[in-house]
Amino acid sequence: MSFPPCPNCSSEYVYEDQLHLVCPECAYEWDPSEIEEALAFKDANGTVLAEGDKVTLAKDLKVKGSSQTLKIGTKAVIKRIVDGKDHQLDCKIDGAGEMWVTARFVKKA
Repeated sequence: MSFPPCPNCSSEYVYEDQLHLVCPECAYEWDPSEIEEALAFKDANGTVLAEGDKVTLAKDLKVKGSSQTLKIGTKAVIKRIVDGKDHQLDCKIDGAGEMWVTARFVKKA
């Protein structure tokens, strides 16, 4: 069986102990159903987002390292959702390519 990596240290050596998963490297124990709920990110209106959803930008966003600004209403498709510090959504944005976007700055289309 393949288990998800440890959410604490990202170790791949995880094993099951009754209802919990355990990491032997950092001794972290967690319930896998709690982790799945924690990765549920919501858009500007409070709607839960999923991979493959079509979204639009809820406000104008400046692109880091560029003079480009993404305008409100620009369409995008969520390719992947990751629990990152600043950005959670890996999106393909129309006219701009692939970028990371914060979930609270989009609306589900």
